[in-house]
Amino acid sequence: MLSRTADHLFWMARYTERAENTARMLDVNVQTALLPQSAKAAEQSWRATLGISELQEAFDEKYAKLTSKDVLHFMVRDTSHPASISSYLRAARENARAVRGTLTTEVWETHNTTWLELPNQLQESEFEQDPSQFFEWVKHRSHLSRGVTFGTMLSDEALYFIRLGTFLERADNTARILDVKFHGASTATQSGEKLGSENQRDFYYWAAILRSVSAFEIYRKVYRDAITPARVADLLMLNADMPRSLLASLTEVLRNLRYVSNDLSSDTLRFAGKLHADLKFARIEDILEEGLHDYLTEFLENIFELGNRVSRDFLVPLVA
Repeated sequence: MLSRTADHLFWMARYTERAENTARMLDVNVQTALLPQSAKAAEQSWRATLGISELQEAFDEKYAKLTSKDVLHFMVRDTSHPASISSYLRAARENARAVRGTLTTEVWETHNTTWLELPNQLQESEFEQDPSQFFEWVKHRSHLSRGVTFGTMLSDEALYFIRLGTFLERADNTARILDVKFHGASTATQSGEKLGSENQRDFYYWAAILRSVSAFEIYRKVYRDAITPARVADLLMLNADMPRSLLASLTEVLRNLRYVSNDLSSDTLRFAGKLHADLKFARIEDILEEGLHDYLTEFLENIFELGNRVSRDFLVPLVA
């Protein structure tokens, strides 16, 4: 397969996943904003959401004051920067358009229809009245895209690069959510509080984190007990059966890398294998003792490096 074609497929999948992940994060913030909390706590929550996507600096340059309405506009509608849901969906559609001959008709029409329907979904009055309805639409379109891709595409290199992009992006996003949401917990640990204590965060806070990655019901099935920070971290990092966990995502990344491996990619495959093994044989107790923030920071650096290696070996190399 031509590297340019593989590049378009890879980034089509990554942008689709990013749009869904951003919708999930924003929806959780909208829901938790309905709970009793101080103005300072609400602002910190929105700033954390900007931080996950590395948009804090860009937002502050454009807005003198932070409001939930401006954050939603900036991360959903604003196409002046590449990290809004609208920008992601446009980029996914443009990458799909560039390789229409490689995709099935159903996959192309799914991406194209999503882009064409976006303006109607973002009508001012309806979006402001119920933004959660829009976020559900974004998630549904992402689910539809993955389902149509898996259900109609031939199991060849095109599908493998799509899945490689999807799960690399998913691993990155789950790690970012964990790092930002647990940052306050790690600070409390330094002051003597135990991270796994039930009274450190209330039920709604941890439930919101789980819901942001569709893990609330799964948590109940696995643990059948109160929600604690340590168990949330264990589920979202080391549980191989949790579809959005770091381990499950790296398992799929490694599997699809093996499918497309070539003479130049042995070091990349070895690098991915080591990341996977480190997660597979890790214990959450050891990670928390050493420091969750440090662990996730290193993991995100390694995911970034892995993405660069994939680009170098198979795709159009990223410009430094």
